[in-house]
Amino acid sequence: MVDEITTDELHERIESGDAPQIVDIRDPDEYERGHIPGAVNVPMSELPSRIGEIEWDDDVVVACPIGQSSVQAARLIGSYEDVDDAGSVRSMAGGYEAWEYDLESEE
Repeated sequence: MVDEITTDELHERIESGDAPQIVDIRDPDEYERGHIPGAVNVPMSELPSRIGEIEWDDDVVVACPIGQSSVQAARLIGSYEDVDDAGSVRSMAGGYEAWEYDLESEE
């Protein structure tokens, strides 16, 4: 089972300077329109092939549109052997649909 973090908890961690590594698995176009501050974009379709090239932090949160794909992505990341030592890989509950805070934009 994948643990989840609420959008409120994640926002508090970002505001306090204790942000986890945030992986946004949406398509690049969606990411560019607006994403959680500090999030890196690794589209779900690319995640399996790119998982080995990412240096994983101790605390990882995966974000997607509604909080379902991120559960699958968190399982995949957590199963990767180089992430065993990373600690926590969680899904953002409710996804971007539940995020009520400011987003960064690339536009």
